Amino acid sequence: MWGYFFGGNAKQKKELPKKAIVELREHISTLNKKSAFLETQVQEQDAIARKNVTSNKNLAKMALKKKKKLEADILKIENQVESLETQLNAIESANLNLETMKAMKQGAKAMKQMHGDFNVDKVDQTMDDIREQVELSEEISDAISRPLGNDLVDEDELDEELAALQQEELDNKMTDTKQAIKPPAEPVKSQLPDAPTGKVQEEEEDEDEKALRELQAEMGM
Repeated sequence: MWGYFFGGNAKQKKELPKKAIVELREHISTLNKKSAFLETQVQEQDAIARKNVTSNKNLAKMALKKKKKLEADILKIENQVESLETQLNAIESANLNLETMKAMKQGAKAMKQMHGDFNVDKVDQTMDDIREQVELSEEISDAISRPLGNDLVDEDELDEELAALQQEELDNKMTDTKQAIKPPAEPVKSQLPDAPTGKVQEEEEDEDEKALRELQAEMGM
């Protein structure tokens, strides 16, 4: 009794459904064999009754009486087999449900154990830690990639120096352009009366200015 309350017969309780299933199947098999044997006797009595139906009515009548008793016994056995099969199916179904519940309970226990050390706050904290470490890794990578010692150069100074070089190059091109433009040749004196020189000089200066503006436009000034 104490073993029942404190789990002493837990193994027996576990084996009970399997044992019941085995015994039921064995008994059903025995009854079916008994039913088959009685069926052969029924056929024998039927043959005796047919053989003596005219020659020996008493013997034929007795054979028919035994036949009916055998058929009644067969019917009882068939009812017993049907009841046992119903019980067997119920036990097998219940045992299957029990094993299913045990498996589900074991799975729930495993999941509970797996999630025992986790909750939403811990998961969020873990993800924050991962992001922090990723950012730290990127910062370390950037630091390692920077030049060492005197190789560090100020980008603003480089831009200023580059602008100065561009202006110097532009000035040099302007100087070369002005040197390439030759002054107009002196007019040849002739017997014709001198034409007024003011207008000619003004036209020549306009052409020089025009050429200079075209050159500036070409250079993007």
